[in-house]
Amino acid sequence: MEFLQSVLHFFLHLDDHLHAMILDYGAWIYAILFLIIFVETGLVVMPFLPGDSLLFAAGTFCAGVTNEAGQSANLNLFLVLGLLIVAAILGDGLNYLLGKKVGLRMLQMKLRGKQLVNQKYIDQTHAFYEKHGPKTIIIARFVPIVRTFAPFVAGIGEMSYSKFIRFNVIGGVVWVLALTLAGYFFGGLDFVKENFETVIFGIIGISILPMVIEIIRAKLKK
Repeated sequence: MEFLQSVLHFFLHLDDHLHAMILDYGAWIYAILFLIIFVETGLVVMPFLPGDSLLFAAGTFCAGVTNEAGQSANLNLFLVLGLLIVAAILGDGLNYLLGKKVGLRMLQMKLRGKQLVNQKYIDQTHAFYEKHGPKTIIIARFVPIVRTFAPFVAGIGEMSYSKFIRFNVIGGVVWVLALTLAGYFFGGLDFVKENFETVIFGIIGISILPMVIEIIRAKLKK
């Protein structure tokens, strides 16, 4: 419980924590940001790490932030964009491989002579990702938690790797550029600085919208 409270506090006060980390770790902060994005997108068991909010906050610090004590913290915009795009692409790539090599094998394991998951459902997942995979991989980038599971499930569904990597790159580039540059251009506004928690929840709400729209569209089609 305390761990979850610590994660929530870090998440809601990401601007304060990031400011302190930049001052404490110097150039190592770039490696830390890279690692967080890589793990959040690359390990299916780590969906609770900050993704959208971290990109927005990093963009804010690329424009420069000064705290109440007058201490200034800055990040290099081009270095942040380059590193986090690579982290996002590599993370999804690792998650895909884990799904294909480990996840699929686990689902095909047999217990008392019966496969854990009916092969029919695995085949249906494969068919879904072959048909809707590109759209799913890109949209999932902007949806917390779903972002972490989508490439793993794409691997289980044996989505064509050549197709996956192409849209993985597109999704990673668009995701990092959109949220980091949003933080860079708007993070310094007084309203954003004074209501950072509200803005973070707003980002999450906007991130979930594509999924909600797809669900509504699917129900209307039925």
